[in-house]
Amino acid sequence: MITVEQLTKRHGARAVVSDVTFRCEPGTVTGFLGPNGAGKTTTMRMLVGLSEPDSGEARIFGGRYRDLPNPGRRVGILLDASAQLAGRRGREALAVSAQTIGVPAQRVDELLELVGLDETAARRRVGRYSLGMRQRLGLAHALLGDPEVLILDEPANGLDPEGMRWMRELLRGFADRGGTVLLSSHLLAEVEPVADRMIIIGGGRIQAQGSRAELLTASGTIVETDDLATLDAMLDNAGLTSHPANGDRRLVEAEPEAVARLAMANDVVLRRPQEPIYGPRRNLRDRSKVRNRENSDNNVADRP
Repeated sequence: MITVEQLTKRHGARAVVSDVTFRCEPGTVTGFLGPNGAGKTTTMRMLVGLSEPDSGEARIFGGRYRDLPNPGRRVGILLDASAQLAGRRGREALAVSAQTIGVPAQRVDELLELVGLDETAARRRVGRYSLGMRQRLGLAHALLGDPEVLILDEPANGLDPEGMRWMRELLRGFADRGGTVLLSSHLLAEVEPVADRMIIIGGGRIQAQGSRAELLTASGTIVETDDLATLDAMLDNAGLTSHPANGDRRLVEAEPEAVARLAMANDVVLRRPQEPIYGPRRNLRDRSKVRNRENSDNNVADRP
């Protein structure tokens, strides 16, 4: 169980995460979606105690991550696959982690096999790994303690299409056995096939959250106002359907221009209307295809 309540983080005068609230339940994969710089990594760092929030709470199993006894046995984390010590060999790096959290040594070979790193790769120094291989080793670290929760930041970076399918199957099986997965990405195509729920973040704020079906069929305009009662009455009188998005926001099933004209005619002050970053679905898929082509062109294959 992951619970985040009104989490806020500022860098100077700028709020990089603002009033973020969500839950991740056992037995589910939650996709945490948003463009680079949206606040995904900062939120995850606060969740695992690497960064202190200015306000709000982030809890796992009802308490702070840092207060869990031997947290590696309950929570698996992968925030940056490139942050592993380059001079260590793959098996050695995993063995040190196993010793640290009190896991039997044979678990190391089990995990290397599970993530697809063969004997040759296990003997190789991590500094010679491709990004995809580092992601696989990072997932082995996250799974080492047989945890109940996985928190993974962009784990598909550097994986080829076969590697992404393997990762999705791994995470789906973990959740189906009762585990909780929080999985971040800036690409819908990486998350859509496996996620039960999605959280959309942009500009440090939650734009929308819900089931995959709810969000991927949604389109329209997100609007913000200081007077929700008047906004709701205006939309109702105009026959426009709206849905709560987050806080003082509404998702209106209409184009931004139509909503703006209606608000102006009714003297309703809106903050800038915007199209949801998760729709329309076709545009997201087009951007995902472009980025996937870039990844395949620029990254070394992830197979050892």
